[in-house]
Amino acid sequence: MTSTIPSARRRVTVVGGGLAGLTAAITAAEAGARVTLYESHRTLGGRARTAEGPYRTNEGPHALYRRGPHWAWLKERGLLGPMARVPVREAARFRFHHGGALRLLPPLGVLRLARLAPAEAPVDVDFLTWATDRAGPAEARAAAHYSAVALYHHDPGALSARFVQERLYRAAAVPPEAQYPRGGWGEVVERMAAHAWNLGVRVEVGARLETLPDAPGGPVIVATSLNAARRLLNDPTLTWESGRTALIDLAVRTRRGDAFAVSDLDAPGWLERFTAQDAGLAPAGRELLQGQFPVAPGEPRAVGIARAERLLDLGYPGWRDRVEWRRDALSQGRTGAVDRPGTTWRDRPSIVRGDGLFLAGDAVAAPGLLAEVAFASGRTAATLAVEALAAPRSATGLDLNHA
Repeated sequence: MTSTIPSARRRVTVVGGGLAGLTAAITAAEAGARVTLYESHRTLGGRARTAEGPYRTNEGPHALYRRGPHWAWLKERGLLGPMARVPVREAARFRFHHGGALRLLPPLGVLRLARLAPAEAPVDVDFLTWATDRAGPAEARAAAHYSAVALYHHDPGALSARFVQERLYRAAAVPPEAQYPRGGWGEVVERMAAHAWNLGVRVEVGARLETLPDAPGGPVIVATSLNAARRLLNDPTLTWESGRTALIDLAVRTRRGDAFAVSDLDAPGWLERFTAQDAGLAPAGRELLQGQFPVAPGEPRAVGIARAERLLDLGYPGWRDRVEWRRDALSQGRTGAVDRPGTTWRDRPSIVRGDGLFLAGDAVAAPGLLAEVAFASGRTAATLAVEALAAPRSATGLDLNHA
């Protein structure tokens, strides 16, 4: 297809080289635009980077959901790559922490709730209230805690029922929707970066911008965290609630019988042995465990780490004596948007900012789970930016809902 973009105005500038920025850059370049991408770090990927070294820990979301648009988009372009699936014998080692003990199955009420389509859940009621009416208070609370694997929030039951139910429904799908990029998210990022380069995208790494580029020659897509975008654009309205989560990464010597994953149904929390599906993430004879345990505002990281260690004692006996490497961290406002009752993704900061400026990331007005929000917003921002190049006056007043 011949581009309708005037040759003198074919430049799109992308600030941020994470999943949102790379998606935006590829989308705009495929449409015929000249693209320059600025990334403040020395490597691309944002929170989807995979650490170098013997233990290939992910710094961002750990799974792709195969029914989501992000999966289809990557596959269509040959960027998906090999996926690591959980062996049947390992799936049988999935455990649920409920009532202070590890169990093979969650409460029956949780399974019933997980089968309800998200459209059945209201937007303007909190999840705990809605789910209690259908399964009872104990089961509703356990279901809310299970959903935390996909939303990283200390009190999932207080969020919009529709928002939480979508995550519960997809996270508990059978067969599982979640698939794992073999080698970590970094492998997907490398394929996306190579594709962008082949399309002619100019990539500037180590380029930390304090202000927008001077005379960019066309639309600008800011594909950073909301915190970074707020500072860069000097726009105090760029805020939305996100999670606050203690993170733990462990490399331990292999022991037969270790759990594959432990979902905490007594409180939000999740542990997973990622080498169960991808042994190449750690050296032979070592297992890589990663966990996330949300903490409330004002609570120290140590509260979440203490809960992680109690769960490790149950699911991975003797882990303390087997530790080869460890890292603890706190992720604050870096785990995607959460929606309170009465709000949906449409209420988050708009992609269209006016004057040829667009926003992308995991906390803006776009649908999906985790990385899907970054993908959807990056693709939409780029599509609107290209439209703005072809018809400059369309750069303002556009609405995602009507685009």
